[in-house]
Amino acid sequence: MKVQDVFEFLNSQFPTALAEGFDNVGLLVGDKSATVTGILVCLDCTHTAIEKATEQGANLIVTHHPIIFSPLKNIRENSLVFKLIKNGISVISMHTNLDVAENGVNDCLCNALGFNNTEPLVCSDGYTIKLATIDECTAETLAKTVKTKLGYPVRYTDAGKKIKTVAVCSGSGGSFLYDAKNAADAFITADLKHNVFYDAENLGLSIIDGGHFATEDIVVEPLANMLKEKFANLTICTCHYTPIKFM
Repeated sequence: MKVQDVFEFLNSQFPTALAEGFDNVGLLVGDKSATVTGILVCLDCTHTAIEKATEQGANLIVTHHPIIFSPLKNIRENSLVFKLIKNGISVISMHTNLDVAENGVNDCLCNALGFNNTEPLVCSDGYTIKLATIDECTAETLAKTVKTKLGYPVRYTDAGKKIKTVAVCSGSGGSFLYDAKNAADAFITADLKHNVFYDAENLGLSIIDGGHFATEDIVVEPLANMLKEKFANLTICTCHYTPIKFM
């Protein structure tokens, strides 16, 4: 099994053609012809993830966030890319294409939240998020559900009306506030700036920030299971490390 074989499978499920123009996806580090000894799946390629991959004998890491996004001006001895190359570890990153594709991050987030009745919501810039129809509830109840299901602190505003429809966008979705307002009673996303909460209140939209890590890390285990089913002969493990801590 070669690195290219794994990439081709992932690309068949989450086509890189779906990625946003600003994105950087695909095989970003390594040799496509290298034989795969094992795979580690994680949200971000960190020093912790590399150490775990090495311990598990995995020479391929599959991430959501690109290991290389902005141009690199140097590759020094303590950098992630240097460490990957030194240890012969390849990295495949599937980012915005994994967000929007079927069974991708947004679908996994809806599944984690128990939203079974969902449909695509195409935003004004063409990006696709999710629209879920749920049992009627309050913003406080929905916020508690997000906190409980994701196991992560939340921030929210309450527009003061019952919620039946929810727009869902994993990761940073503040730019889709008006798209959410035009389609739903509430919006679940992350990385919301201070002013977005005020804008949401003025629009009459309840909004819940579930945290970037929590709203995206939920794809790691399903993605690993998909790879296990396809490549049953390989050792496939996961890493859920984040440096973010709360007091």
